[in-house]
Amino acid sequence: MNHVAVLFGGISTEREVSLSTGAQVVVALKEAGFRVTPVEVTGDLAALIAALQAAKPDAVFNALHGRFGEDGCVQGMLDWLGIPYTHSGVRASSVAMDKAAAKAVFAAHGLPLAEHRVVTPAELEAADPLDRPYVVKPVSEGSSVGVEILKEGDNRRAEIARGWRFGDRIMTEEYIAGRELTVGVMGDRPLAVTEIGTGHAFYDYDAKYAQGGSLHTIPAAIPADIAEAAMAAALRAHQALGCRGVSRSDFRYDDSTGRLALLEVNTQPGLTPTSLVPEQAAHLGIPFPELCAWMVREARHGP
Repeated sequence: MNHVAVLFGGISTEREVSLSTGAQVVVALKEAGFRVTPVEVTGDLAALIAALQAAKPDAVFNALHGRFGEDGCVQGMLDWLGIPYTHSGVRASSVAMDKAAAKAVFAAHGLPLAEHRVVTPAELEAADPLDRPYVVKPVSEGSSVGVEILKEGDNRRAEIARGWRFGDRIMTEEYIAGRELTVGVMGDRPLAVTEIGTGHAFYDYDAKYAQGGSLHTIPAAIPADIAEAAMAAALRAHQALGCRGVSRSDFRYDDSTGRLALLEVNTQPGLTPTSLVPEQAAHLGIPFPELCAWMVREARHGP
């Protein structure tokens, strides 16, 4: 696979993240010796198909994030075109993007989860669905878009419900005090445990992508058994969903009780200058161009 088309941009709320990821990947793949065709994705699906048919790449590096790019849609298009692509296929992508469906899979595999409930905006407006504090988040968005924490005395619940713009389902989830951990998985190998420190109320969009928005500690300064449990759970979650290539699992760890809870799996984690998976790979001696080249070599199509 010598010729790679890199898809970036897209039409989701994470377009800016994808533009950054795509720019990094294009440079890395060229450094790794590939012939690269950058393809900026817009809302014109016919133009995207025409661009790929004209380029005739050996593989596609999918650097899209969020809806359309990460939820099985573009994967289905690439399957139809018969072009191998990086990251997970249609099934794993669509299930992972739907937090309710993903949690059902995780529960069936015995993975540790926070208490959660899916409600409508009307139900949220009417009453608290869980004991406070709890987290409110879109069922099918990434990068912490739309996430809110409702604590005791916070009177924003009805306001949040009335202004909800992320569909007719809302994921509400028990808030677990403690520390934010994340584990990248590369094929069948968990990479490392990173602790994410941030001055924000939680690891929100700005903390993820703003320079200096968060402090990443690799390896996380946590007990060895917790680190092992997090890496094992990340690999099990990756496998339970049927992920391919690279994924990243996010956790909360309450160090006062020893409780570890899986929050979600990202099937297309960011590859920006502040992203976590490239840092973990580098920690293990895998340079970014080598990581991207491995992802291309693992490119497949189908479910």
